[in-house]
Amino acid sequence: MTATSPTQDTMTGPRAGFAPQTDAAIPLHLVATDGVDDVVAGLGTMAAGLVKTHGFQAALGDCLVVPAEDGSVACALIGVGTPAARARRRDGALAAVGRLPGGTYTVASAPEDVDMSAFALGWLLSGYRFDRYAKQKPATARLVAPKDVDAARLAAIAAGEALTRDLINTPASDMGPDALEQAARDLAAAHGADIKAVTGDDLLDQNFPMIHTVGRASATAPRLLDIRWGEAGPTLTLVGKGVCFDTGGLNIKPGGSMGLMKKDMGGAATVLGLAHMIMATGLPLQLRVLIPAVENAISGDAFRPQDILTSRKGLTVEINNTDAEGRLVLADALALAEEETPDLLISMATLTGAARVAVGPDLAPYYTDANEVALALEDAAVAAQDPVWRMPFHAPYEAMIEPGIADLDNAPKGGFAGSITAALFLRRFASEAPRYVHFDIYGWQPAETPTRQKGGVGQGARAVFEALPRVLDL
Repeated sequence: MTATSPTQDTMTGPRAGFAPQTDAAIPLHLVATDGVDDVVAGLGTMAAGLVKTHGFQAALGDCLVVPAEDGSVACALIGVGTPAARARRRDGALAAVGRLPGGTYTVASAPEDVDMSAFALGWLLSGYRFDRYAKQKPATARLVAPKDVDAARLAAIAAGEALTRDLINTPASDMGPDALEQAARDLAAAHGADIKAVTGDDLLDQNFPMIHTVGRASATAPRLLDIRWGEAGPTLTLVGKGVCFDTGGLNIKPGGSMGLMKKDMGGAATVLGLAHMIMATGLPLQLRVLIPAVENAISGDAFRPQDILTSRKGLTVEINNTDAEGRLVLADALALAEEETPDLLISMATLTGAARVAVGPDLAPYYTDANEVALALEDAAVAAQDPVWRMPFHAPYEAMIEPGIADLDNAPKGGFAGSITAALFLRRFASEAPRYVHFDIYGWQPAETPTRQKGGVGQGARAVFEALPRVLDL
């Protein structure tokens, strides 16, 4: 396992945070559409000539590099458009960052209504590249932290997101359950957290039967990872689905559906990234992270349709599709989590295709019965530019997950409300937690945006991080 740990000396891209202050930093001007003349007037005839020649109008995402007489970069201009354009696409100006020459930049001027914290975080996120397997690593444009932003907090957020993306992007050949465990151990070591793992047949001895059942067909043993950090304050437990590859089991997926299944540990990757944000910024709480790490493989030992499993909580589950395995491993982890009745329990999982049909790839749907948590998440999602969407724990659908022959059905027939029924299934195992939130995330960016490269991506973590002080009264 060689996945990067979130320590400062191994980080690249946004994990490196902001560039150190230097007198050699290149001045960067953020220019509104109605402010081109005023900015250019202070830059001299060279800049004025280039603005005219290139037709620079400071539309959102426009970029203009002004050379010095020796051929170096004298300054650069990034268009931030109109207020309406900025409101429509808050990360639109970051499209220009990739067109800047490598070097260190510092914001020399900007319109007063530009959210400098959002711009600075967006710059860090836009610099992410998954280059573990690339021989050539081009120079990137780095930013000196703008004045009056909380640079350490923004860097922690970006580093947590980069960790999440790295873990998801790494193929299953290098990110199996053992490698995911090592990544969790690296994170724990970086922050002085405690970690333990229950592995293989020890899962049976310690009453995690469904985690064992789902992962036993793999050549790499299943395991439950348990991280603890913090000694005082309210209690927060994060549970992340760590299915490192999902063949579908005996209900094998077709090739087109299996192609992205390295990302099926996206819930685990996201809670690890969120845990980094929490620990790096020293939030005054007691954190626990639980990750059932398995591979849903096919062998003579694979679990079968129509098997009936007994969970840690004692509830029995009829298996009607071995491709609905994520909720099984999460159920045992949630049952463990609720035994301590944390003040807030959150699960994150790449759980259902139904969620994607409902809200597409950008939004992270979530479920909760705690209205005050939902209100805090809605506000935080806007502030963090991390969109989420509340879905209902619709009680009348409970009958759909009750097969009669067992307490629960892991894959109700009918094809309706797949994300809701999966969430209802999980809620049965978190019923003792006073406040429970479940995220059904995608964990993948299908098309590149200024701050989200195509590939693995965190969803919901920044919104949760932003909401925690309000939800837990920190």
